[in-house]
This record gives sequence, structure tokens and C-alpha cells, in this order.
Amino acid sequence: MFPYPSGALHMGHLRVYTITDVLARFKQMQGYNVVYPMGWDAFGLPAENAAIERGVDPAQWTVQNVARMKGQLKAMNGGMDWSREFMTCDPEFYKHTQRIFLLLHKAGLAYQAESLVNYDPIDRTVLANEQVDSNGYSWRSGAKVEKINLKQWFLKITAFKDSLLNDLDLLRADGRWPERVLAMQKHWLGKSEGAKIRFPISSEPQQSRPEQSLEVFTTRPDTLFGVQYLAVSASHPLVKARVPHDLDLSAFIDSLPSLSPDSKVGFQLSGVAAKNPLSSLPNAQGSVLEPLPIFVAPYVLDGYGSGAVMGVPGHDARDNAFWRQNRPSNSIIYVVQSADHAELNDDAETISVAFTVPGTLTSRCGKYAGLTSQEASEMVISDLQKFGNYASQAETWRLRDWLISRQRYWGTPIPIIHCQSCGAVPVPREQLPVKLPNIEGSWMKHKTGNPLESAKEWVNVSCPSCGGPAKRDTDTMDTFACSSWYMFRFADPHSKQEPFSQEKVNSTMPVDIYVGGIEHAILHLLYARFISKFIASSGLWPDGMKPEVQGEPFRRLISQGMVHGKTYTDPQNGRFLKPDEVDLSDPSHPRIAITGETPNVSFEKMSKSKYNGVDPSSFIAKYGADVTRVHILFQAPVSEVLEWEEERIVGIQRWFQRIWRLVDRVSSMSPIAMTPSYTPDTSTLTKEEVDLNFTLQNSIASLNQALTHTHALNTCISDLMQLTNALTSIPSGQVSVDTQYYVLDNLLRLLAPFAPAFSAECWEVLHASNERQINDIFLRRYPEPLDEDQLRSKTQQCAVMENGKLRFAVEITSPEEGANGKQLERWVLDQVQTTEQGRKWLDDRKDKQWKRVVVVKGGKTVNFVG
Repeated sequence: MFPYPSGALHMGHLRVYTITDVLARFKQMQGYNVVYPMGWDAFGLPAENAAIERGVDPAQWTVQNVARMKGQLKAMNGGMDWSREFMTCDPEFYKHTQRIFLLLHKAGLAYQAESLVNYDPIDRTVLANEQVDSNGYSWRSGAKVEKINLKQWFLKITAFKDSLLNDLDLLRADGRWPERVLAMQKHWLGKSEGAKIRFPISSEPQQSRPEQSLEVFTTRPDTLFGVQYLAVSASHPLVKARVPHDLDLSAFIDSLPSLSPDSKVGFQLSGVAAKNPLSSLPNAQGSVLEPLPIFVAPYVLDGYGSGAVMGVPGHDARDNAFWRQNRPSNSIIYVVQSADHAELNDDAETISVAFTVPGTLTSRCGKYAGLTSQEASEMVISDLQKFGNYASQAETWRLRDWLISRQRYWGTPIPIIHCQSCGAVPVPREQLPVKLPNIEGSWMKHKTGNPLESAKEWVNVSCPSCGGPAKRDTDTMDTFACSSWYMFRFADPHSKQEPFSQEKVNSTMPVDIYVGGIEHAILHLLYARFISKFIASSGLWPDGMKPEVQGEPFRRLISQGMVHGKTYTDPQNGRFLKPDEVDLSDPSHPRIAITGETPNVSFEKMSKSKYNGVDPSSFIAKYGADVTRVHILFQAPVSEVLEWEEERIVGIQRWFQRIWRLVDRVSSMSPIAMTPSYTPDTSTLTKEEVDLNFTLQNSIASLNQALTHTHALNTCISDLMQLTNALTSIPSGQVSVDTQYYVLDNLLRLLAPFAPAFSAECWEVLHASNERQINDIFLRRYPEPLDEDQLRSKTQQCAVMENGKLRFAVEITSPEEGANGKQLERWVLDQVQTTEQGRKWLDDRKDKQWKRVVVVKGGKTVNFVG
């Protein structure tokens, strides 16, 4: 995922781009044509805030940050293809974002509608939910946030809801996407199957009656006998009609922004009640005949169903908590029970939790008693359809259309012109891009509201359709609009007329490996999947419609874990301690500098407020890029949290030093077989050489498996360390120089994607005297594993027996396949004599005359008969 140019790389950036760099270099060395681009998600609020607060031109601020971060990426030895670089704030990029918007608009997938938003009356702008504090105030101006309806632009992502859900199975195949991400997307899409049920309502004569019934959606029709109230959203028509006439209700509505979305506070509407539709059935009796109170509740969402839900305290945990807070003296009705338990009663004092799982219906449910939840649901719906058409099978989705309007300057302008005669008119294609108006650095300083509204020369234009006076749309697009399609642009970054060519996008899409944090599991990935499916269905990406692709933009997804920093807090008050407040002269026993006390030590998400951030540039300057890269990869599996500990980096330094000494030693021996294609003749190898080669081949197989399938990059480093140990611990004189060269040559190529500069330097030194060698290590193929027969151990255990009694066992080199008779006997005797234990045993019996030597099991047993 490409970064937002905030000004400096943090450790999270360094981790994700180290992972991608390793995988890209590995594929390059395997001979693939690798597209490994880099770009900048350059629109966004931080740049605009800098303009407002400090009078800085957001474009200039962004370009400066890009230059700084690009330098940092190069310093980490990143191998990105900078010829494909672009910034989303460049008109040459965002004119294509506007083009895609117009294609969506033409297809009926971009539309305007009123939407309830958080509005800051001082800054005169819309706020995201995250920008409203827990008390309902704006994070920046401090103003009390208002809920107002504004006309906004939406993209109809719901038109693709079925494919977005169904194609998760395609992404699940072979573990291509993490199960956690798939589960989060499925939950966000939120398909629920159930029923729509209509509750008749009655009002007092003096109350307005905007509707005669309330429709709710439920996944549990079997609990209809347990409904004790209905709840509606604050913007439901039933509520809106009463607000002007009810001061208490109006005050409650005003208080909602300060309440959490899951608050259990409610307001009962006066003069109105609902009837349980079961009361319309023949022989209805009991609680279903009682009127149901109607509450306004913060937890009811406008877009879920019809903005109304039925409250079943006995069988829903949220409803249970809401009822206990608003009707603490009322009993709770239970109508479903477990099949293997006694029937529940309605004593609210003895039962404090909801029974939320399906079961069988209780005797309170009349003719439905004893039916399973599934059987009862089907029968209830059928009966309600017969007697008054109060129910119907239905499904609902949590997914809502994508609101892309932002009342901001620093974003892609929406290419629509509003004319009183013609309405919303698309900007003609030949007039794209609609560029942002140029501004002076101080123009936005301390301004409030939407800056584009005051750019009169830019706003006022002629209608493209009738030529009359018109105005540009002053909203800009959500920054996710740019990042939802940028991967296609990397395929053809210099195309002028089209976003990309079909030929080039067919050759590069979908993305083979996409790496990013779990925080992008929903919005970015969901929006990218939506736009990608639209692009495929519109014919712009012909191969995207193939059954094995289904318009999915990312074939494999890797979600890396966060980087946590070591955090010190004062045990007396929990205050976060600054670095200069902690005495680390003995890192294993930190002390608070002033008091001498031992601080609390933990690992937490890096942030400025916790003083636990780490500057990647300082580490690269101190330890070198490759040491830092390998340390990051070795400390934790890719998908897990990395707890950054500087003191452990010394282990990587020492390992590199050992490799360097190996290179220096082997290169000074002038091996005679230094050619690019040299491989040892395994039939002539000693036992020690066979063991070393076997360790090498195991490492090659392990690294290829990890880099291709499991992406367990930390185990790659571990394997390389073990191979280094095997190479440095060989007995003196028992492994030829050629074999040492061969293993070291492979070790450096295995290491190259992880530590590119260090490996390249070692490679040049190792082959400095060889004119036939390829100078660039990255032009050599990555070592490939041998097949199973070749990888099988070339040694075997041999049991040495004397007159049928076992004396000892030694490991010998396996004989050639098919060896037998005297040939096999001589081979085994020679091999046993080469071992220290065998040589000593035979020397002790050198005067003994053996009647015969019997070799069986292909040399796995030898019996000396005296």
C-alpha cells in the first residue's frame, strides 16, 4: 500500500516496505518481470490543516514531504521502480479519478442525496465521527457539533454487494487472504436473512399520525412473542413529526451527539403505542394483546432496515440492557428455551441475562410451543401473511453506499457543474481535469468552512449543456477515491488520455502480493474491491471478468502487524516518561532518573504522547540499512506485533561480521572452480561435505517455501543463521575450498533479498579474482531446492556387529544405488574405517583374523565373524 506523505517514515512504514522489498527482490532473482512501484496518497486533511493553521500551501507542504520520505525509502535500500512514481494530488493523476467518477455517474452509480452528518457550526464543515469527542464537541474548533442534513455525493457500492460477499470465497482459497480480514469484510457487509414485520401503531387524537404502522427487520421471528417495546432512530418520520410539539423530545434529540452509539438511554414517545401483529391471529391471548411502548434509542441506525427495531429483552443482550435501564421494574418475557433445560420464567430478579441462542418455544407461545426456532420462524411468517399480510421474507445488509463528499479544499474536485435549468451536468471529458484553484500560502490561514466556496472565479462557470450561468460543485472527494484505483495506474503511469491501457492492465493485474496493515482491512480494501469490480464490468479491464479473477484487484494479501515501542510509565501516577527521564545506563534495570524507582515497562503502539516512537533514519544511520531491515524481519512473524528492542540488534551485527570473515577467508583461498554454474560432484564428497551440502539444501528449500507460500520471513533469517553456523564450524581440512565456496556463494544469494547492499558487497569480494563471474548478485538466479530424491540424505547409520553382537553404530556415506557383493563390502569397510570410532575398534583388533565379513541391508549392518 502506498503511503500518505506525512513528512517522515515511521517504523510501521519501514516494516511494510522491508517486507515488500524482500518479496520483490526474491521474485526478480527467480526471473519474474516484477512491477514494484511507489506512489503517494497525497490528498488529505493533514496538509489542509497545515494550510489553515500555518498559512502553508498544501501542495508545497506535500511535495516537500514526498521528497523527504523518498530519500528515506532510498536510504533503506528499497528497490522500488521510481519510473512509475506519481502523487494523487497531481492533476495528471486526479483527472483520471474524475474520469472514473464520471463513468460511475453515467452508469447510475454516482448520485446525490441528503444525508445526516456531523456539522461544525464554527468551522462550517462536516466532521467524521472520529473528529467528534465523547461529549459531542468538534476536535478542532471546540464547537458543539450539530446533526444536519446535507446534500452529498454517494457511490453505489451496494450495487456490488453480492459479489463483494460471494467472492470472499475466492480470496479464501489456498489462504490467499488472512481469515481475519475476510471475517472483518464479511461483518462489514453484514448480510442478514430474516423477515420484515409490520407493527400497527395507534396515536392519541391530538397527535399527528404520519404513518399507520412501523416496519422492522428481524433475524429472529421466533421471538415475536417476547417483544416488549419498539425502538426507532432519532430521524425516523414518527419522531420528526413530534419534535416541534414536544420540548422534552427536542431536548433529548439535541443531547444525542454527546451519547455513545451504544448508549442505553432512551426516550419514550408519548401518545403513541404499537400493537404486536400476533394479536391479529385467531385465538390470540396473553402479552401479545398488550400495547407496546415506542422509544427513541441512540443504538438504532437510520440505514438498518427501516430505522426501527423490535425490542426483545429476553433474547437479545442489547435489548435486555436497554429494558433494564428504562423499565427496571418491569419483568422480562422469555419465549425460547434450550431443549434440554426447564422452562424459563419471567422473574426478572432471578434471571439477569438474555437467552440469545435458538432453541424451542415455551408454553407462552400457544400453538407454536415446542417448535424449534427455525420451525416457529417459518410458521409465524406464514401465519402473519395469511392474517393481514404483516410479514414477509427479507434480507438486509449493514453495507451502506459510500459517501464521498468532503467540504475540503485539498482533495479531488467533483467534476459536476450545477445549472438551475439543466441540473447536475457532468464536466465534458475534454475539460478534465477540473483543477483546484491556485492559492497563496496565506490564503487559507485561519479560514473556516469550505474554502472552495469563496473561490468565486473558480466556482462561477457556464453550463456545458445550455451555456447559461452555473456553478461548480464545491465538494471534493474522499481520499479513498484515489487509493481505490491507484493500483491500475501503476500498470500504465504515463498514459495521458486514458487512466490506463487495456493491454497493460491485463498484463499486470491483479496485484500478485499486496501488503498493508490490518487497519486497512475494511474501508480501503472494500472500496478498492468495489472500484476494481466496476472497472472490470465496464470493459476497461477485460481479463478482470475471467472466472479466476472476478474483478478482484489483489490476488494475495499480507497484513503485517504493528510495531510497538518500549514504553516507560511512573508507577506512582501512570504518567508516560520521556526518554531523558529514564536512566538506561543498565538497560536491563531501568530507573527513573529523579527518584531511582523502577518504572513500569510495557510495549505499546508508538505515539508521540507515549514518548516511545523510534526514528528509522537514526537507526539506519547508526547501524546501517541492512542490519536494521534484518532486525525488523527477525524479531517477529510478519503478521504479529513487533516489539522493538534496540539492544537485540547487536545479534544481527555479529552475524554479519561472521559472514564477512567467511567471505574474506574463502576468497583468499582462491578456489579453482569459481564459475557461475559450479556445483559439487556429490559422489566424491566426504561425509562432512555431504552434511554441509545437506544443510544448504534444506535451507534453500525452507527459504523458497517461506518466500513463496508462508511468508514466514523471521524463520528465513533463522535458517540463514543456522547455515552460517554450519559453515563456520566445519572441521579444519575436512571440507574442500570448492565446497566452502559453493555453500558461501549460495548463502549470499539466499541473503540478498533481505540485505541487498551487504550481500552485494560480499559477493564482489568473494568473486573479485574471477573474471567469469557475474558481478551483480541480483543478476544471478535465486537458489532453487533440489527434488526430494536429490535432497534425501546421502548418509546412513551403520550398525557394526561382532559375531552377531552390536558393538557400536556410526554414520557413513551411503553406497551407490545397486552396489552389492564384494563392491558393497569394500565400500562399507572403507567407510567404517574413516570414522574415528570405527578406526579405533579395528586397530584394537588388527591382529585378529576374520573368517568373513557379512554386509546386509545395503550396508546398514556389517557383522564381523571371527
